[in-house]
Amino acid sequence: MDVGVIGVGMMGRNHARVYSELKAVDSLYLYDLNREAARDLAEAFGATVSSSIEDLLGGVDAVSVCVPTSYHFEIAEQVLDAGVPLLIEKPICATADESRRLIQMIPDGLVTGIGHIERFNPILPEIKKIVRNPLYIEIKRHNPASARVNSSSVVEDLMIHDVDIVRNVLLPTGDYRLTGSGNEDVCSALFSFGETPVYLSASRKSSKKIRMIYIEEEEFTIEGDFMAQEIYIHRKPGQYAADDERYVQENIIEKVLVNKQEPLKLELSTFLDCVARKRAFPVTPEQALLNMEICENIARCFSPKMVRV
Repeated sequence: MDVGVIGVGMMGRNHARVYSELKAVDSLYLYDLNREAARDLAEAFGATVSSSIEDLLGGVDAVSVCVPTSYHFEIAEQVLDAGVPLLIEKPICATADESRRLIQMIPDGLVTGIGHIERFNPILPEIKKIVRNPLYIEIKRHNPASARVNSSSVVEDLMIHDVDIVRNVLLPTGDYRLTGSGNEDVCSALFSFGETPVYLSASRKSSKKIRMIYIEEEEFTIEGDFMAQEIYIHRKPGQYAADDERYVQENIIEKVLVNKQEPLKLELSTFLDCVARKRAFPVTPEQALLNMEICENIARCFSPKMVRV
């Protein structure tokens, strides 16, 4: 099929690269206000530069919306009006209110997906198979400083990935309590799902890039690395000892076999398959709205100023 990419920033470039590699894509069309950037990318991947969004939408079967978040609502509305299936990079819109308004505009049967890329990380379905009754969940997502994102806080930029994993994959039902602390660049959030604490942390000030998940159960502990796409299960055989006043515990460590894949390639091939088969994309607009609502609740926990006691 013929596919378009609107916006050729970092994510738009990645979408264009992956689409150019997929056998399901016949022709690739690009549009960006920065015509020079669009031409350079088109030359790199054998794509065609469209003169306008209307021109692009008139000739494609599906489109990725990769513009800055503040323009998601405006551009997605144009795509919906044209009746073209679309994948919107996360977050769905800049605010939960905009997200609700956009969802009301989606015609019945039109494939509309949201690009929460970690949902397509191959370690996630493997972890989902293993988890039974989590006693504690912790996810860390820390980045070195970057000038790429300046229009959203670390919650909508990074932590939203882990909000999606917790709320839409690991613990999709039940009420929760929430406390949080942080600022625009560093944040922590502590959820309580019944008796299960869930701790999320995100940073754009780290000197080390971290993407990890840690889940404790009664009989084992799961450690996952989203970047290395590796999972380890630590099981305790029940052997404990004190050796020269040093506590010793013997564990059995299992490495889970993971079929490593590029998450974006899996995401975009899934999107095109959903368009071809007229099936709902795994990450729905309603799920993306829920993620935004939770992120806004986390952001409300930020203290505007320190209180001395």
